[in-house]
Amino acid sequence: MRNVTLRAEHDGPDSRYLTASLDAHGALVIEGQDLGPGTSIVSSDGEYEWSRTILPEHIPKLLVVLNAPADANILAVLKKHWTGDKSYELEGRIRDSDIPSKLSTWSG
Repeated sequence: MRNVTLRAEHDGPDSRYLTASLDAHGALVIEGQDLGPGTSIVSSDGEYEWSRTILPEHIPKLLVVLNAPADANILAVLKKHWTGDKSYELEGRIRDSDIPSKLSTWSG
């Protein structure tokens, strides 16, 4: 398994997507895309995208934050416990932790 869909929601004209994957270096990359008028607070064209990267050496700490063994497969844990509505809690736990990550955003 190289990637997991964490969220694929449609609510009227709005859509929200969130995926997780491991890059070639073993870093966890969480990518999101929101489309529709609900993005108007951050986007003039109805599209907002972001990416958060967590380096491989910080994944064991993330697993502990997610109540999983530090040596578990991160993508398997995400797929089993952190999809759908739980994906919002996942994002919150990452934000509230002291786990280093790189956040990139894009909006029109």
